[in-house]
Amino acid sequence: MVYVARGAARETLDQPQMKQTLFAALDALGPRERVLVLPPDFTRFHSQAGVLTQYVWEYYGERLAAVMPALGTHSPMTEAQIREMFGEMPLELFKAHDWRNDVVTLGTVPPEYVSELTEGRLNFEWPVQVNRLLVEGGFDLILSIGQVVPHEVVGMANYNKNLFVGTGGSVAINRSHFVGAVYGMERMMGRADTPVRRLFNYGSDHFGHLMPQIVYVQTVVGRADDGGMAVRGLYVGDDIEVFNRAAALALEVNFEMMSEPFKKCVVYLDPAEFKSTWLGNKAIYRTRMAMADDGELLILAPGVKEFGEDAQIDALIRKYGYFGTPQTLEAVEANTDLQENLGAAAHLIHGSSEGRFTITYAPGHLTRAEIEGVGFQYADIKEAMARYNPETLKDGINVMPDGEEIFYISNPAIGLWSVRERFQV
Repeated sequence: MVYVARGAARETLDQPQMKQTLFAALDALGPRERVLVLPPDFTRFHSQAGVLTQYVWEYYGERLAAVMPALGTHSPMTEAQIREMFGEMPLELFKAHDWRNDVVTLGTVPPEYVSELTEGRLNFEWPVQVNRLLVEGGFDLILSIGQVVPHEVVGMANYNKNLFVGTGGSVAINRSHFVGAVYGMERMMGRADTPVRRLFNYGSDHFGHLMPQIVYVQTVVGRADDGGMAVRGLYVGDDIEVFNRAAALALEVNFEMMSEPFKKCVVYLDPAEFKSTWLGNKAIYRTRMAMADDGELLILAPGVKEFGEDAQIDALIRKYGYFGTPQTLEAVEANTDLQENLGAAAHLIHGSSEGRFTITYAPGHLTRAEIEGVGFQYADIKEAMARYNPETLKDGINVMPDGEEIFYISNPAIGLWSVRERFQV
């Protein structure tokens, strides 16, 4: 059921309103004695999940037993990141998710259903995996907190993705990502009902009873008129209806339909948020449907220092590069290291322009040889930032002093851009 639903495209919820709305939902849930919170990690800082988790701590006090950031394949949060996102909450509450080792399998989705979802392209079973703490921790409530926003793997982020990817295991993450890549990113982004979402829904419907009650606390966050962030919606519930309501608002708030494709798009990656192309390629995912054929995408990435979030994935990206679907699928067919890391293969597909437009990276900490080795063009970060200064550009169309017209995006993680012919509901 949906406990609270508050939001509209032009509404702005301030922190006292968010707290009041959340507390009303927690009141409706009744007394709980041992609560686990699953917020996103620092890469979703703008979700407001950090603030909401602090409110949960205020509400439950010592009954809040643990906080496990839904890392997925991302690096564990540092103490500094925890402090910035979660304030003065006790550090001992925070548990790191190990996606390679610390998981249990609740059951499996049969290969026949995976084949049906992928139109016959894939025929493997999908394990429904979560961190063992969710099953064995003795909790009587799990609060999954996060932002619903267009997403390249599942269509719309959050809801049960927070469980089965955020606290999932390597096989589940790899195969679900590959399902999405093979089905086609453009066919899914911005949509609530997708093959990958149906995988997750199967897991919830058939095996959710093996975990404590799970309640989803979901935000919709958009850009405010002053260029900052505004919370447009807050939804709390324990079934798919709460996700569908948030997703409908997110499509309205976070999706920008363009009348003309981008001939040149410049995307800035905040160095506090984006350290890798694994994350930074949101600049590609979120703009690919808006890019003109033969257009140019320039990514200003002062904080990018690596390709993958862990050493194994980083090595695979360096080895195979971002060279499009046909070449990646051939590499998967021929190489066991990619077969065993299908999530990385999916990422390589997502991070390519499929030969339609050029992608130029201006990284703060990677060399020209490294960038060109994975299939991107290279630009010097100092020269690129001098010409395209994030402090003076505004989101949207900018005309440079020499007459060059660009479309500027200050944070690709909060939106999705497309021309109409490439997005059909």
